[in-house]
Amino acid sequence: MPDWINIANLFTLGRLLAVPFAALDILAGNHTRALTIVLVAALTDVIDGTLARRLGVATNAGAFLDPIVDKIFLSAVYICLAMISTVPWWLVVEIFTRDAIILASSGALLALHRMRRFPPSIWGKASTFLQIALALAILVNNAYPGAGAFEWQRALIWPVAALTAFSGVHYMWRGFRDLSRLRSGVSPG
Repeated sequence: MPDWINIANLFTLGRLLAVPFAALDILAGNHTRALTIVLVAALTDVIDGTLARRLGVATNAGAFLDPIVDKIFLSAVYICLAMISTVPWWLVVEIFTRDAIILASSGALLALHRMRRFPPSIWGKASTFLQIALALAILVNNAYPGAGAFEWQRALIWPVAALTAFSGVHYMWRGFRDLSRLRSGVSPG
């Protein structure tokens, strides 16, 4: 069995396999089931990282796969929520633009300078956390209209937009800083 197959990475792969089910349930109006799937996925995101660290089974494959699965899951959820008109398209475009900038800049650093480490920033983690919280508030509101989640949804949308934009700018700044350090012979860090 390959060394990257462990309990933590199996949770990550399970989250990836859940993406089409969450998307189909959102689009079909099965809001309670969609909420359950997205909530379980959010919990497995916490569990897989904790297991990897506590059990000492962190792998390069897991470090690479986990953020990609997170982006795929959140992207699918946000696109589907926009398709059913419960999240504005401009927010989906902003999230995708930020992720495209991060992907392009990390790809450029990898291709041009063989830089292999792209740790997430505190702002990127906070942005992802708020994006998950907003998606869950919307799903709760869809599943249980009147449960008070609409107020959370309204309260979170602008902080999500602001933090997503700020983290995108921060990643760009960090990328330029690392590129400058690489060109001057200093290790980025």
